[in-house]
Amino acid sequence: MRRMPELVLIAICGISIFAAAQARPLPGPDVQQTYQRLLPQIEKIPIFDHHAHPGYSDDADVDAMAAPPGIYALRIRDTNPELIVAAKALFGYPYDDLSPEHGKWLIQKKAQLKKEKGIAYFSDILDKLNIEQGVANRAMMADYLDPKRFVWVFFVDSFMWPFDNQRERSRNADEEVYIPLQEKMLHRWMQQEGLSKLPGDFGEYLKFVSRTLEDNQKRGGIAMKFEVAYFRSTKFSDPAREDAQDIYERFVSGGIPSPDEYRTFQDYIFRYLIREGGRLHLPVHIHSAVGPGDYFNLTESNIMNLENVLRDPRYSNVTFVMLHGGYPYDRQAIWLAAAKNVYLDTSQTEFLLYPSEFKNLLKLWLETFPEKITFGSDAFPYNDVMGAEESYWLGVQSSRTALAAALAEMISMGEVNEAQALQMAHGYLHDNAVGLYPGKVH
Repeated sequence: MRRMPELVLIAICGISIFAAAQARPLPGPDVQQTYQRLLPQIEKIPIFDHHAHPGYSDDADVDAMAAPPGIYALRIRDTNPELIVAAKALFGYPYDDLSPEHGKWLIQKKAQLKKEKGIAYFSDILDKLNIEQGVANRAMMADYLDPKRFVWVFFVDSFMWPFDNQRERSRNADEEVYIPLQEKMLHRWMQQEGLSKLPGDFGEYLKFVSRTLEDNQKRGGIAMKFEVAYFRSTKFSDPAREDAQDIYERFVSGGIPSPDEYRTFQDYIFRYLIREGGRLHLPVHIHSAVGPGDYFNLTESNIMNLENVLRDPRYSNVTFVMLHGGYPYDRQAIWLAAAKNVYLDTSQTEFLLYPSEFKNLLKLWLETFPEKITFGSDAFPYNDVMGAEESYWLGVQSSRTALAAALAEMISMGEVNEAQALQMAHGYLHDNAVGLYPGKVH
C-alpha cells in the first residue's frame, strides 16, 4: 500500500506526457508565424526536378505525343495573372498584362536570350529557381540542353503499337493525334537500331526492344516512361508469351488485329518492358493522372488499375515512379507507396491546383509516407507566352509555398517538430528522388 501513491504518480506523469505528445486536430494561432519562418528556409533547398519537358515551343521532341484541343483547367490557361509575375521574375517583363501587343516583347526577349546564351539558356532558368538538376522527359534530347543539368527519361509506349493502327486511330479525335505519333516514335527507335522493317520473328522483336533500352541507357537515359493512359486502359492482364507471339507473327506483316488481340499483345509487351527495367536497373515512370483531350477516360486510367502490377512480387526489383500521383485519385494513390519500390511525384498537380488546395494534397502525403514522394514541375512549352520557362516558375513557386504551409500546419498541430519538417522538405524537393538514381544525378 505504501507504493500506491508512487504508482499513481507514475501513471499521471505517463498520461501527461502522452497528452503533451498528442497531435491536435486543428492548427493553432502560431501557424502563420511558423509558415513565415519555414518559407525562407525551404526556398534555399536546391531542387531535383523529377519530371519536366524542357524545350522551346517549336520543338516537337519535348514529348512523344501532342495535346489535342480541349478545355484546360483555369490555372494553366494563358489568362492566369500569375504568368505576368513569372515573366517579371525571369525576364524583367515591364508590363502588367499579357496583351498580344505586350506579349511580343516577351517573345522577342526570349529569342534574344536564346541566341545569346545558347546551351546556358535553360540552365539559367534553373539557376533563377534554385533547381540543381532536372529530368528532361523528352522523345529525344536536345543539343541546347546542358547534359550536366538535364538527365533524360525516354518513352517506351510505341513498342506496344507495331501493327496496322487504322482501327486504333479511328476510335476518337484524340487517338487521331496520338497514335500516328506513336508510330513515328517506333520508327525512330527502328532507325536508331538499324532496322528498315520490323522482324518477322517475335523473339527478334523482343531483342530489338531490349537493345533500344540498353542503347538509350548508354546515351544517358536514367528511366523509361509510359504515357499509356492516353491511348488505352491501364488494366493489364498477364498473358502467356505464346499468345503474344502468335498475335505478333500473324499481324506484323499486315492485317489488323481485333481489339482483344491487340490488347493481349500490348499487355505482354507492357510487362516485358517492366521486367527489362528491373534487369537494367532502369526505373519505370508511369503517367497516372488525368490528361487533356475530350476523350481521356478517368475510369479506365485510374491509378488503382495498376495495383496488381505494382504489387506483383516478380517486379520487386523494379522502381516505379507514379507520375502526377494518380490525381484526382491521390488519396488512394499514396497507399500504393506502402510498397518499398513505389514512389509518387507531384508534377502536374501544382498546375491543376492552386497552393491553397495543393497544400492539402501534400499534407496528406507527408503525413503518410513522406520518404516516398518527390517534386516534379511538369514544365512544358504550352505556347510562346506560357513556355517551359514560366511553367517551371509556376511549379516551383506553388510547391515551395504549399510545402511551407503544409509543414507549418503539421508543426502547429504537434505532428512533427521543425527539424523533422525541414528534413521532410529536403526529402520531397531533392533527396527522395536523387536516391533513386545512385551515381547518375547530383
